[in-house]
Amino acid sequence: MYVCSCFQVTEAQVQEHAGGGACTPRQIASACKAGTDCGSCVRRIQAILGRGNCPRRDLVEEGASVFAELDEAA
Repeated sequence: MYVCSCFQVTEAQVQEHAGGGACTPRQIASACKAGTDCGSCVRRIQAILGRGNCPRRDLVEEGASVFAELDEAA
């Protein structure tokens, strides 16, 4: 099913980008342009992303650096 009619972006594509680390509608837009034209899909994208689907969101909520893995490697 299309989430973004303007750029023919499907729900599966949004989920794929979310699985790759995109946690916000803006990050989804950077990955596939969804939400950058008329904007009617932004709320649907937010719903797909949901709360807690971002693998690093728990780090942010704890006050840790979202780049903790990079900090450890340095």
